[in-house]
This record gives sequence, C-alpha cells and structure tokens, in this order.
Amino acid sequence: MEVVRAEASGPVVRVEARLTAPGAVCPSCGVWSERVHGSYLRYPSDLPSCGRPVVLALRVRRFVCRQASCPRRTFAEQAQGLTRRNGQVTERQRASAAGLGLALTGRAGSRMAALLGIRASRSTLLRRVMDLPDPAVGAPVAVGIDDFALRRGHVYGTVITNAATHRVLDLLPDRDAAALVPWLAGHPQIEVLCRDRASAYADAASTAAPQARQVADRYHLWANLVSAVEKTVVDHRRCLHSLPAIAPEPEPRWETPPPGDPAPETAAVPAEPAGKMAERRRLHHALVHDLLDQGLSERAVARHLGWSRNTVHRYARAKRWQNMMKGPPRPRASILDPYKPYLEQRWEETAGRITGPALLTEIRERGYRGGHTLLAVWKKGRKRPDCPLPPPAPPPSARRSAG
Repeated sequence: MEVVRAEASGPVVRVEARLTAPGAVCPSCGVWSERVHGSYLRYPSDLPSCGRPVVLALRVRRFVCRQASCPRRTFAEQAQGLTRRNGQVTERQRASAAGLGLALTGRAGSRMAALLGIRASRSTLLRRVMDLPDPAVGAPVAVGIDDFALRRGHVYGTVITNAATHRVLDLLPDRDAAALVPWLAGHPQIEVLCRDRASAYADAASTAAPQARQVADRYHLWANLVSAVEKTVVDHRRCLHSLPAIAPEPEPRWETPPPGDPAPETAAVPAEPAGKMAERRRLHHALVHDLLDQGLSERAVARHLGWSRNTVHRYARAKRWQNMMKGPPRPRASILDPYKPYLEQRWEETAGRITGPALLTEIRERGYRGGHTLLAVWKKGRKRPDCPLPPPAPPPSARRSAG
C-alpha cells in the first residue's frame, strides 16, 4: 500500500492511499488476475491519531476474473491486514473493539470506546467478541464432562472442560452418547475422564475412550450423598414424630449471701487456657522475656521482631503468659442484688401476677434507691409458675435434616 497524501491541518486527519500490487487473486476460484475493470474509494473507519479522528480514503481496484467458469465476474482487491470483504472498519480497530468487549463487555466497553475515539455500540462490541475464533483445544490429558441447561427442564447440552486448566474445551448440543462418542474418539490421548454419573456418559466413555480412567468429581459424590440422606430421612420421617418431649431444665434460684458472711475461701481453680491462641501467647511471652534477659531493650526487641512497642511492653509487663489471655466477663454487681431474694419470694407467692410498680413500691419501703429499669430487666427473665409449657416444635423438614 502506498500513501498518496496525508493532511492533518484541521481537526480531522485525512490519509489517501492506494494498493500497489499488480493484480489480485479471485476469492471464488483462486485464479490470479491483472485485468482492471475499474476502481472506487473505500472509507474504512480507523483508530484515532493523537486524539483526532482519522479519515482513510483507500483507492481500491476491481479486477475481472479470467476464469470463464467462475460465477464471479469481477472482484475487489483487499489490503492484507488492513481491510476485509464487506468490512467497514480496519483490522486494528476491529481488534481494539474485540479487546474492549472482552475486558468490559457491552455497555461499559461502549463508554470506554467513546472516550478513546472509537465508534462502537454495545452490540458491536459483543459481535466483535463472538467473531473471535475459538481457542485451540490442544491435547488435554484429563477432561471433565457434565451436562448444562440451555433451557432448564427442556433443552440440555454437554460441556467438556480441561480438568487441569478448568477451561471450556467444547459444547455439544445434546447430552447423550451419540454426541459425545465422536469427540472422545478424536482425542485418544485422554487418560482421565471425570464425568457425570449418567449412564449415557458412561457408555460413551467405555465405547470411545476405553484407555481412560473414569472418575467422579467431589461435587457429584456430595450430591449423591445428599440425595441418599434425604431419601432415607423421607422414608423414616415418622420416627421424628414419636420422639419424647424434652423436659426443660429448672432455672437456678438466685442466692445472695447475707451481708455478714465472708466469701468462701475454696474458690475453683481456673482451667489452664488451651487452643491455638493460648499456644501463640505462650511462645510469644517466652520469646520476649528471653530477648529481654539477653540485655536487649524493649525498643530493640520490637525492632527485632517487627512488633509495636506497646505489644512488647505488654508481654514484658506480664509475669505469666496466662495473664495475656482474656478471661470470661465477670458479672457486675447491682444495687438490686440485696433485694432479689425478697423479689423471688414475692414472685412465687403471687404466682407471677404481681405488677412491676407494686414490686418497686415494696422494695423501696425496704431501702431500694434505684429506678424501675433494673427491676424490669429482672422481671423479664422470670416465668410465671403456672405458665403452661410451650408446645413442642414440629420435626424438621426432610430437606433441613439432610442439610
């Protein structure tokens, strides 16, 4: 191709070019021809240059086919790597649109194309993606075969994937053995075939790929297990209705020691902390104290371990590693505690029918100086003695039991 003239004085860059080959090959019969029938201008859309749109005026010749039996009388020449038959854009703009479609799909890709100066709608980008050739299948050694729904409940096909790279290799229109056998016969190098548990796939694998080892993936094994468990639960569902009712555990009574009684001396010894967190705390405590015993300062230990100074200071201040473990929260004392035995007594005497204001008046006569909130919280946790037990919950469903 020869550039005849290039003009970039205005807002648009105009490039005039023509093809310099002496002839061209007929696309129908493949015969070389140098007999020119005529010429015309093509204006394929090209990528912008420095932010300005480019108008490409390409002079194209039309040749006469020399083959008398060819159905095509004349044909137009094409610029290799620049244009194609019935194409309105250059090949590099087509490739750019396909890249935008792969990266951003339709709507987002069209917005980005407008910013780059490329005229392409969302439908155009999707067509560019669909025009791309399928990637080469290669010679997979392990493949996975399963069905997929083109229309759920009506039309199903077969998807074949590479078990090593997890990339789709091919899509078959049906999920029977007749569609799978030719594909497996064309790939004799397959050694492992991970398939669905359907009998059609088993027959196709045994017929067309007897050398391959047939295995089942974890998903189908798990799905079969769930199906078997659910079927078993459905068969024995009546056993769940005959379960004995679980009696509720009696609530512990609140016991407040008298004011003069000393606290018991024999307190329960807390259990030794265990678990991954306790082991980590023990190792870190020993490491910090070992470095401190070697004469290092807390700043040097923090720099050596890559920790903050506050963390090293907490470990250095703790005499035992157990002090770094947070224990369960201790119950906080309340001004209502001395009056709870009396409240329990009144609650049982009235069978839980005494009101909150009446209880508040009685304990205020005995020295209570708090408000109604603490009493309401205490009353909310009480149950009436004659309150009937709630009905037993219905047995779980078969799907929930299987889950």
